[in-house]
Amino acid sequence: MAATRLELNLMRLLSRCEALAAERRDPEEWRLEKYVAALEDMLRELKLQSCKPAPELLNEYSRKVDFLKGLLEAEKLPSSTEKALANQFLAPGRTPTTTKERTPATKTVHLQTKARCTGKMRSELLGTVRSAADESLLLVYRWTFVAFSCRLTADEKQSAVELDAVLQHHQDVQEKLAEEMLSLARSLKNNTLAAQNVIKQDNQTLSHSLRMADQNFEKLKDESDRLEQHAKKSVNWLLWIMLIVVCFIFISMILFIRIFPKLK
Repeated sequence: MAATRLELNLMRLLSRCEALAAERRDPEEWRLEKYVAALEDMLRELKLQSCKPAPELLNEYSRKVDFLKGLLEAEKLPSSTEKALANQFLAPGRTPTTTKERTPATKTVHLQTKARCTGKMRSELLGTVRSAADESLLLVYRWTFVAFSCRLTADEKQSAVELDAVLQHHQDVQEKLAEEMLSLARSLKNNTLAAQNVIKQDNQTLSHSLRMADQNFEKLKDESDRLEQHAKKSVNWLLWIMLIVVCFIFISMILFIRIFPKLK
């Protein structure tokens, strides 16, 4: 089913929000928050439409909008540790928003955000003064950093596994399409050869019919000539017979007049 105008606008705005989220923004940047609020309204309106998309697609849209909303809420937290822990529970989208994307943009934003949080935590750990009062806080930071690094590695592995699964699925689909196209090409070739044979047989039958028609025409012409000649010969013989009969009658009349004189 073709996408509606509202769905197209939602996809464009979602792609724009993903691009803004991937950039380094100023703390006073307000556009992304307004865009995400507009996305929520558009998604709510899209769910109420009669010709709404498939449930899987709606769930994917909701997943991406919730991810962006959670990302904004995590950025408002005061410490990098809290931001890192909040980012761990964010769920990025599973499919690309546009056809130009190879991997979902939300996954890229998720990894970038985790990397930034890790860098800030590392900077805080390296820049913290090793005093007796801060030893416990430093220990907490270290354990949080180790746990977050392990979680980041696991998420990266999971993302890689999901990406491999998506690529394998696309490769299987492409192979299936290639097999179907090859089967269609073979069927088309067989149909073309069969049609060619039928057309060839029809041409041969038509040529034979034309030859037979030409032969019959020549025979008919010969018979017409013979009939015409025969008709001419019959007329000539009849004319001679009539002339002979007339001469015989004329001579008979003369003899009759000579033999039988006129009565007195």
